[in-house]
Amino acid sequence: MSDDQLPEPPEIARDVFTGEAWERANAFAGLLAGPGVVRGLLGPREVPRIWDRHLLNCAVVAEAVPPDVRLVDIGSGAGLPGLVLAIVRQDITVTLLEPLLRRTVFLEECVEVLKLDNVEVLRGRAEELAGKREFDVASARAVAPLDRLLKWAMPLLREGGQLIAMKGERAAGELAEAEAQLRASGARTAELVTVGHGKVEPPATLVRVVAGRAPERARPRRRR
Repeated sequence: MSDDQLPEPPEIARDVFTGEAWERANAFAGLLAGPGVVRGLLGPREVPRIWDRHLLNCAVVAEAVPPDVRLVDIGSGAGLPGLVLAIVRQDITVTLLEPLLRRTVFLEECVEVLKLDNVEVLRGRAEELAGKREFDVASARAVAPLDRLLKWAMPLLREGGQLIAMKGERAAGELAEAEAQLRASGARTAELVTVGHGKVEPPATLVRVVAGRAPERARPRRRR
């Protein structure tokens, strides 16, 4: 099992994961490095980088998340960033949305082991949830290009809600390429945000899009 390669948490991790979050973060690191690798949710080469590239990089996203919100993590995969956000922010409720069964099984096991009562796991796609549930924040990491992600996320957000997408060095380019889709989805604002200064290197780059009211779709006119 790959968790024998799991590095010691860096010192900064104690400043990011405080109180109960510290024990949960350590336990989640073990779950990712063990069952997560065995079941193919995380590559074996990622184990030495679990703390800096995955746990800490996701945890600092919490800086951009408002208090007491309902958050949906689209394409949650191994729970990054959704499960990490639930660990560091007990004030928010998190829905982990994931279409693949083997991943939702892993996520449910993690929620049970970590005793997280602010998390639900839903198996499904964002398109299937549109019109049925509404959230304040949607998060996503390495799920799809921004223009496609907007199509999935915006129908799940209340007016004034936010999409927070982890995009790294491609962020500016994807934001420019998504201009047409931003207009089509009725976005109020779209900007680049960096979080984690002094905690992760380089700081994490996010695209933050504030949802407006989506334009009414033109109905086809009936011929008389």
